[in-house]
Amino acid sequence: MDARTTLPRAAMDVADASAVIAPILEDVRTQGASAVAAWSRKLDGVVPPSLRVPLEVLARCEAELDPKVRAALLESIRRARIVHIDQRRVDVETIVVPGGTVTERWIPVSRVGLYVPGGRAVYPSSVIMNVVPAQVAGVASLVVVSPPQKNFDGWPHPTILAACSLLGVDEVYAVGGAQAVAMLAYGVELEDGSRCAPVDLVTGPGNIYVTAAKRSLQGVIGIDSEAGPTEVAILADDSANASYIAADLISQAEHDPMAAAVLVTPSEALADAVIEEVNRQVPLTKHVERIAAALQGEQSAVVLVDSLDEGLELVNQYAAEHLEIQTVNAREWAMRVRNAGAIFVGAFAPVSLGDYAAGSNHVLPTAGAARHSSGLSVQSFLRGVHVIEYDETALRDVAEHVIALAQAEDLPGHGAAITVRFPGQS
Repeated sequence: MDARTTLPRAAMDVADASAVIAPILEDVRTQGASAVAAWSRKLDGVVPPSLRVPLEVLARCEAELDPKVRAALLESIRRARIVHIDQRRVDVETIVVPGGTVTERWIPVSRVGLYVPGGRAVYPSSVIMNVVPAQVAGVASLVVVSPPQKNFDGWPHPTILAACSLLGVDEVYAVGGAQAVAMLAYGVELEDGSRCAPVDLVTGPGNIYVTAAKRSLQGVIGIDSEAGPTEVAILADDSANASYIAADLISQAEHDPMAAAVLVTPSEALADAVIEEVNRQVPLTKHVERIAAALQGEQSAVVLVDSLDEGLELVNQYAAEHLEIQTVNAREWAMRVRNAGAIFVGAFAPVSLGDYAAGSNHVLPTAGAARHSSGLSVQSFLRGVHVIEYDETALRDVAEHVIALAQAEDLPGHGAAITVRFPGQS
């Protein structure tokens, strides 16, 4: 069974979107903040009082935050910090020969732009998932961008701003879409004479136009990944609870009509029970039309396989953003998974837990990118730099090999850089 034909993914034409956003990127590059405001007015139907969110607005949003939401955000931050602190790298010095060492230094990216979407849902959790690993990595300068909202005086959603305040991020801009990515890449002079300096790296998910802007500007900036529609695959046997599985499929389907929700099982009885549960639960949800569109799309399916081994091979081919394992001996099966953005083991580790409060990061590779890419982590904000130190004796001892390889590659200048230090050696 081939996942590419059994489980087709929702089409997302980034190339077409790139053509659409090209004028936006060029306008921001050449015209700066005025172009950012103009495109926000045209595309969002709103222009904020200022591009940069004032500190007093951030403080007010934190002060007015619902106490239960505040407690939940603080707990999510606490757990994320616990996990991400353990990801920190240490410099490693290797003595290659006496007098010759190579040290790998881990240096944080200097300035990072974090994109927080503001479309169908509000994502303060995305603030946490982007900011915490960057802070733990030691990034010195963090800036958050999020779309302006008509209902909130032109500022981003107050819960997003409150999350920024709780995390100590004070450089926040009310800008979304491709124009936000361009502003981060090129930098702009603001209306008050201050400046949004260009960043080195942009992370965070967005819609297809944000993805297209990140792709188009890669090279000017580094990017984390090209985020596509969210997806969950569940590998389950007849020990699984059908109502749990149905709820987990629905929870991801409510993100986007293009979201993928996939069950892979050798149990026909479980498959039938899950379909029955989905049909029962969907009408009870808030976003019925969106969920129904996702579940009925070609990207979603219930796949019957002959065995769990066959199911495991299928989910490995599929390389889901989120993979749940709900089987007997779930951890053993999870340890055999090769390709997934994140793996959720057992009946009590639903994707929703990872979205908010497991401590793991929810910015994960989509569209099969988990075959070669990882989710956002502290490592995403670090660069490994080799520091090479050789003394005269150590270089002399290896000189003949360097010269021989330079000659083999017909690069005599490389060899000359050695012989100039040791006249007579060839």
